[in-house]
Amino acid sequence: MEEQAEQAESESKAEQREKLKATLVSSPEGRLLLAGAGLAFIYSLWLGVRVLLSPDESQVLVGMTATQIMFGRAAGMAFGYSLGLGQKMVIPICMILETIMVLVLFPLFVFSWRHLLIIKGLKKIFERMHRAAESRKGLVHRYGIIGLFIFVWFPFWMTGPVIGCVIGFLLGLKVRVNIPVVLGGTYAAIFGWVFFLRHFHDHVASYSSYAAMALMGLLVIIIILGHFLHRTLRENREKE
Repeated sequence: MEEQAEQAESESKAEQREKLKATLVSSPEGRLLLAGAGLAFIYSLWLGVRVLLSPDESQVLVGMTATQIMFGRAAGMAFGYSLGLGQKMVIPICMILETIMVLVLFPLFVFSWRHLLIIKGLKKIFERMHRAAESRKGLVHRYGIIGLFIFVWFPFWMTGPVIGCVIGFLLGLKVRVNIPVVLGGTYAAIFGWVFFLRHFHDHVASYSSYAAMALMGLLVIIIILGHFLHRTLRENREKE
């Protein structure tokens, strides 16, 4: 009996793997994931080349990349500006990283939702994303595509592009509509932060360049602390 159960489980997993392979090629989410993986590889390759050619600058680039992935676009951009990166470097990096996160995490969420691919390390993250999307779905649904665009653009906690994609998915938007709207809102948000951060930096730098760096660094710390505070409050609500 045990052998039969193990054999049935093995066959079920084999069928699931074959279905996943077919889905990667045939479904729009699968093609998004492949595109995201390709873009992530190219970005990692570029970052590796920068490490070889310009070790000092590459440390800032790696730090900005890690900060943005962990704490969001505002923290990543402020980190880059505080350590001397210009707009020609900060804006493209921020746009590429946000795009990679959408193209990778959104398809993985959909595959998890459909029980095609469940990654244990991401399961809790996807569950939180789903709860966050469900709690905000009604507001976005009221205003349609414009509401989704504004939701992604608005600079508040848990209004990022991946959550926006999940809301679009739960509302039944097709990928060809969902992704462009979300990325459009994301890029608009990036340029909004560029305007704010550069204006803030230039205004403070008129008094002292050191003060500008210190305040930009302080802004990064505030955003990170806000992130941890928001996560702690959310976890406490979930326990209750």
